[in-house]
Amino acid sequence: MATPEVRDPSPPAASSDSRWPAILGLFAFAGLYLILPERLTAGPNWLLLAVLVLLLVPAVAAKRAGRSTANFVFGVALSAVITMAMVWSLAMLIAGIPDKRVPAPELLRAAIVLWLSNILVFASWYWRLDAGGPHARHKRHFHSNGDFLFPQMTLPPHIAPAYKSWKPEFVDYLFLAFNTSTAFSPTDVPVLSRWAKILMMVQSAISLATLAILAARAINIL
Repeated sequence: MATPEVRDPSPPAASSDSRWPAILGLFAFAGLYLILPERLTAGPNWLLLAVLVLLLVPAVAAKRAGRSTANFVFGVALSAVITMAMVWSLAMLIAGIPDKRVPAPELLRAAIVLWLSNILVFASWYWRLDAGGPHARHKRHFHSNGDFLFPQMTLPPHIAPAYKSWKPEFVDYLFLAFNTSTAFSPTDVPVLSRWAKILMMVQSAISLATLAILAARAINIL
């Protein structure tokens, strides 16, 4: 017999739990996807935006109703959808290189779009999964441990009292994902857990393929 989901108590009033940056990241990805030619997308360009809205509405409703489990499931589904869309487009782009099915200017534009999309996709995953997810982080008074070691976590409270109640938000994970795509490794944020290391390796590999292979090929045939 299934156990009914228990609504979560109110989190500490001093902490913030804004989901808007993450939602804007999803729509930014959808906007980038609209730029891609339909030969590189899974279905019409607008289909991804429609799917995101269909998943986002119940996710927001579950969040407002205090149903953290349902919100987490819909959130993972959202991240999975944009990941599959990006991987599909990247595969179609690579498949079109040998026989030059994709014109050079289009190839270069698609490579840039996919590189930016890669940042948004993995920022979404890091934000969604680190330390149990945004809801679990929100319930804590201080972010003292997680899958990533942010610099603020290493500062003693008596030295940096402003960071006493600090918690990472979407922009922090976006910065982490941007550094991973540009340097192919984390910079100021050490990675602690195995799942995070695997995700970072995948992100770096996608970024390397996009920049070193696709963009270079496009420039050579211009």
